[in-house]
Amino acid sequence: MYRSIGHIYAQVIDDRAGKTLVSASSNDGTTKESLKGGGNISAAKVVGKAVAERAKAAGIEKVVF
Repeated sequence: MYRSIGHIYAQVIDDRAGKTLVSASSNDGTTKESLKGGGNISAAKVVGKAVAERAKAAGIEKVVF
């Protein structure tokens, strides 16, 4: 998870393969439509939900922070 002044970004990464499996941000077309601002708490909720849905769709059941 990374937060800049204007946007929030989240990724699920496979460290062993060095590969990003899924990602979402407040700058994505699908999430951007439902937001008024990109770097606030409501944006974090939308981005978190989007990355979780994409991870589930990719067959990812567990992540480690």
